[in-house]
Amino acid sequence: MRKLGITYFLLVASYLSFANGGEYAVSNIPETLKKNANVVVRLDETTAELKGLDKLVIKNRYVITILNENGDRFAEAYEFYDRFQSIEKFEGNLYDMNGIKIKTLKKNDIMDVSATSSISLADDNRAKRHNFYYKTYPYTIEYEIDVIKKASMFFPSWIPISQSSMAIEKSTFIMITPTDYTFRFKAFNYQSNPVISTADGKKVYTWSINNYEAIKLEFASPPLFKITPSVFFAPTEFSIEDYKGNMTNWKEFGKFQYSLNKGLDVLNNETKERVHSIVSGLTNDHEKIFALYQYLQNSTRYVSIQLGIGGWRPFPASYVGNKGYGDCKALSNYMFSLLKEAGIKSYYTLIKAGDHENDLITDFPSRQFNHAIICVPSGNDTIWLECTDQFKSAGYMGGFTGNRHALVITEDGGVIVSTPKYGLKENLQQRTINAKLDAEGLLTAEIKTNYSGMQQDDLQWLINNVSKDKVKEYLDKELEFATYTVNNFDYKEKKGTLPEIDEKLNVGVDHYATISGKRLFIVPNVMTRSHRKLKTEEERRYDIDLDFEYTDIDKTEIDIPSGYTAESIPQDVNIESKFGRYRSSVKLEQNKIIYLRSMEQFSGLFPKTDYTEMVKFYDAIYKADRNKLVFIKTSEEEKKPF
Repeated sequence: MRKLGITYFLLVASYLSFANGGEYAVSNIPETLKKNANVVVRLDETTAELKGLDKLVIKNRYVITILNENGDRFAEAYEFYDRFQSIEKFEGNLYDMNGIKIKTLKKNDIMDVSATSSISLADDNRAKRHNFYYKTYPYTIEYEIDVIKKASMFFPSWIPISQSSMAIEKSTFIMITPTDYTFRFKAFNYQSNPVISTADGKKVYTWSINNYEAIKLEFASPPLFKITPSVFFAPTEFSIEDYKGNMTNWKEFGKFQYSLNKGLDVLNNETKERVHSIVSGLTNDHEKIFALYQYLQNSTRYVSIQLGIGGWRPFPASYVGNKGYGDCKALSNYMFSLLKEAGIKSYYTLIKAGDHENDLITDFPSRQFNHAIICVPSGNDTIWLECTDQFKSAGYMGGFTGNRHALVITEDGGVIVSTPKYGLKENLQQRTINAKLDAEGLLTAEIKTNYSGMQQDDLQWLINNVSKDKVKEYLDKELEFATYTVNNFDYKEKKGTLPEIDEKLNVGVDHYATISGKRLFIVPNVMTRSHRKLKTEEERRYDIDLDFEYTDIDKTEIDIPSGYTAESIPQDVNIESKFGRYRSSVKLEQNKIIYLRSMEQFSGLFPKTDYTEMVKFYDAIYKADRNKLVFIKTSEEEKKPF
């Protein structure tokens, strides 16, 4: 009887626990947090404690409810470690929708994997990784991960909302430092000051948010960290390995990088002789710079090597000269050394690279960089050199490193400068089309396009990095026609500080025109059509951030079959807006359609109240690009069946 009583009691307790749900039952989530959310962060607690310039302890505990399959990527725990960072704790639990724990992470469940990137020849990155791979929605995961950083150069950031469709119940970040240590922080969309307390010779700073609803990103939204709460942190004094520095201002940070690079610019004798052979007979520095850059491209290749302090300190120039490869730091230092041997002053430069990467926060000196390039002052001009690309033109930055700020490293420290801006005049696409339409609606077109600036970036990569057959496969898929054939194609690349690519295509497009009875319907805009249709159902929440300026100019001539007379011709379109300018016109000369189009897209940050105007602007362009001419058959000869 006693055993039965105990069993009965346990069953009742289990039932009550299931019925009431645990702390992380999905039923406990406010409905407002589920709206637009794929995941809800139930709890996110991070504590970073600086215990010395060579020790930063970071403890993180987070609990996330995965509402649907779109949130599965947040269910995986992944933590790096290397010679500068060790993982001291890695624990986890899985809960069902009722908040009942159904699995606890065991040590042999944790995968220990290489974290070497696909572009790295060697690095010392590894990671611990785990995923419960649970697919019964909704469910909740919990992880506790503690790490120790053996350097104080890398302070974490607090970005509680790392993705759209993520809601937050509670997120807290705590920074603990010795009372006599000063660190710096910069907050975005966080209105309160941190809560500060002092105890046992330590200062404790706390930031937190509660019940933050998921956001839904809009077209041309500003970066996520600028529209949600976030705080960035940086040290003043710091150390990494045997090197010490100060990050209070850009000048001091630059002095640190300069000290890392010092003495690494010595070339081997063979390379020195090669430099003098290359520049011999050249009459000015421009010619020498371009010739040495071409030598760099022809004699080296990019390979990522991130071993220890090598993540920040370049490999010696002699190493690159002997091996013929290096990462961005090594190749940039090598280019610096080649120029120095030729008597040309240049500067190693740190930058935040990426086609869609955010610019530096220029008023917050900190470790924001992921790339190195070279800056060469030359008279009244400055020549920028991207040293990892074997095909890029000397002096051209493009979308990868152009239109942003960089930190030039001088003998006196770091200086923030701007890289070249590529705007309306530089990012140019000029296209001419000579086409002929037959009686069955087949359009045969000779298309000549000149791309310059950032308009040629993607195409430049394509034609230099894949085979001609692969380019043909790309063209067979990417042109915006229903059914077409690329009969032939050709590309010619023009190097320069503003590079260009000439493209020639011969394309046949089936049923381009619609022929119905006596009428023929045709869109004169053959290739350059806007596809931007913006939603207007909901009120705009965020300002408008347009970051790419360009100009498109088209001239199209289409011969149509004889025996047709125009029944309807679109009116000229002229649209002026703070977002850009658009013009198009159509006229007829005998059996030839002549279509002209120009589009200028402006960039800038615009208030959200301008959204209605922006919708009208793009909607008008969308319609204008699809305006049709209507012809009617009048000739007796052309009335014969096709």
